[in-house]
Amino acid sequence: MGTRKSTSTIYLPWERRAGLSRRLGLARLRPFAIGACAIALLVLVGVRERQRTGARSTRAAILVVRRALDAYRADHDGKCPKRLDELESGHYLADLPEDAWGRPLRLACPSRRDDVAYDLSSDGADGEPGGLDRIE
Repeated sequence: MGTRKSTSTIYLPWERRAGLSRRLGLARLRPFAIGACAIALLVLVGVRERQRTGARSTRAAILVVRRALDAYRADHDGKCPKRLDELESGHYLADLPEDAWGRPLRLACPSRRDDVAYDLSSDGADGEPGGLDRIE
């Protein structure tokens, strides 16, 4: 009788023992799970970017109205208009811009703060007056 020689076996990556995911039959679901995670990430980034775009466009609208308000105050001895519509009728603005969510801007004259003459703001995305997401 001959002695048996021990031989080492070389396994290729696809020949190795099945891991837990293969034993449970989840190996085929891995690409779908990765795809679902990628789609969720894209949706989250899109929502966040849409909110930032709304804030940027609202700040631009506030800047336009602020310039018209300053011109109105210069022509009327530092007095603010009672309503923002007076800027349109006085030809300081062609049309009164709204915030990114389609709501009118808010004017408070005199201001609550001592260092500025008036407060011009938007209620923000939630539409709550004085809310945490307001844009000034």
